[in-house]
Amino acid sequence: MTGNYTLMMVKPDAVRNGNAEAIFQEIKKHGFEIVAQKKLQLSRAEAEAFYVVHKERPFYGELVDFMISGPIFAAVLKKENAVPEWRTLMGKTDPAEADEGTIRKMFATSKGENAVHGSDSNDNALNEIFFFFSSREIVAQSGIVQLNDIIGRQPE
Repeated sequence: MTGNYTLMMVKPDAVRNGNAEAIFQEIKKHGFEIVAQKKLQLSRAEAEAFYVVHKERPFYGELVDFMISGPIFAAVLKKENAVPEWRTLMGKTDPAEADEGTIRKMFATSKGENAVHGSDSNDNALNEIFFFFSSREIVAQSGIVQLNDIIGRQPE
């Protein structure tokens, strides 16, 4: 996989606090192209499915409750090395430990309400992108993004 795409979410706390627009401005300022974006309200079943990898962790229930507490924005970002670039801009989970200039330092209120989500690997980015978006919803400046563009290989 090329690693030129990642999924990000603006979480309910940042939407509730009116920070979504400023977060998207920061994303663009740092050279990301937003190739898909939508505002939605996750159902409990959707939040449980999205965070199933954390099901055995003690914070799972609290995380699901938080993610259904209000609307979110889901977006597909495009940039070379998108996953590590977004994770750097996002900052550490705990805003108290996040570097100055990171999204979480600027907009998160706590470790639990940390403003944004980002894919942690290229493989997870692919899964997360298609959790929220159909292929026809992902449109770059150059046109519709094909699945092969995202996974970085041609069909066999």
